[in-house]
Amino acid sequence: MDTFAPVALLNGIAADTEPNALLALAWSNYGHFTTLRVRGGAVQGLGLHFDRLRQGNAELFDAALDDAAVREWMRQASAASGGDCSLRVTLFSRRFDHRRPARGLEVDVLVTASAPVVPALRPMRVRSCAWLRTLPHLKHLGTFPLHHHRRQAVLAGCDDVLFVDGEGADARVAEGSVWNLGFWDGEGVVWPQAPALRGTGERLLQEGLAGQGVAQQIRPVPMAELPRFRAAFAVNANGMRAIAAIDQAAYAETPELMRLLDAAAAQAAWESL
Repeated sequence: MDTFAPVALLNGIAADTEPNALLALAWSNYGHFTTLRVRGGAVQGLGLHFDRLRQGNAELFDAALDDAAVREWMRQASAASGGDCSLRVTLFSRRFDHRRPARGLEVDVLVTASAPVVPALRPMRVRSCAWLRTLPHLKHLGTFPLHHHRRQAVLAGCDDVLFVDGEGADARVAEGSVWNLGFWDGEGVVWPQAPALRGTGERLLQEGLAGQGVAQQIRPVPMAELPRFRAAFAVNANGMRAIAAIDQAAYAETPELMRLLDAAAAQAAWESL
């Protein structure tokens, strides 16, 4: 089997030629990013990803996004990886100084291409954790809590973690570590309403379900309600995965639901970079 050679471009140039810039990224951890699944040099929801990058640039750096340059660097990284990869676009500034955080800065763009993510097929078991991310509307680089809480869940024998906004039966479901989730009540999909990062995969799936005439609700989902649903699933840019259990609430495998979700997700057009 051929080994996938990762690609990293910093402002369109091989990143290993600018080690000090990468050191600055590790040192400050101030920035934002988006992750895309690339197939044959094309992606789904490209406009949503650029909306996310523009919003992050405006809020974190008070700077505009050079859409044309970023897209070209994405295309270069994808082409260098053979057109099938997991693409991440990270925006930061090597000149960021926490002692002078309000000064204007030139934004750096790091585009990395790694091996395509192979979606797991086995339904996952997750456990809840009372935690909400800071600035949930931004896909920022402050990911330590996400990975720490997921690690704790794995050490406890689960596959992943589900964040909720408090303790007890009234706590509202928010999101998973790197995924959103929906519930199936037998007639439609219920999307939890709580502070969370609204993913591009979730948005595209909602649009696809709407196009198929599937009923959907966006509303608060308290933990006490979980056993009443027939099924649950996770969704992110890499696809969907069934959820077998959340704490003590267990869900039966529902192949017809997963087929419905796959068909809805397939409605999103693939756009060449």
